[in-house]
Amino acid sequence: MKDHFICLFNYDHYCNKQIIDILLGTDIQGKALDLMAHIFNAQQIWLNRCTQRAMNGLKPWDAIKADELTDTNDKNFSQWCDYVNSLQPADLDGVISYQNFSGASFNDQLIDIISHVINHGTHHRAQVGQLLKAAGAELPATDYVHYIRTIKAFITNTQ
Repeated sequence: MKDHFICLFNYDHYCNKQIIDILLGTDIQGKALDLMAHIFNAQQIWLNRCTQRAMNGLKPWDAIKADELTDTNDKNFSQWCDYVNSLQPADLDGVISYQNFSGASFNDQLIDIISHVINHGTHHRAQVGQLLKAAGAELPATDYVHYIRTIKAFITNTQ
């Protein structure tokens, strides 16, 4: 299961990079930039919850400058992969206790939190994609199955 989540984080990182590259090559930022920042802030917030680290004032909709998106994407990817790789298989069934920003307490299984982090990014990336497409940008294929086929083809061709 750890390998599956690492694969999902690789997919997430890859797709984020593709959207960032398009975003940085356009005049369209505003809401699209806000959504990309939200993806990365949420990734960091959930990682902090899972690792019991302080939020240090981080909020879900904090701004991130366009020229910081690539580094933030890389940092979050690295930190999430390091965290998942540090887990024992049984840890994925463990429960993470935390409070949301409204002060409500929750207890969720780690496996569900990790799944949420990936799905959350996919959801908001699609919103960014719609904004970019409406502005005339050509969007790459970012479906998970397409990604897996591409990776498998790459591995097969390099062996």
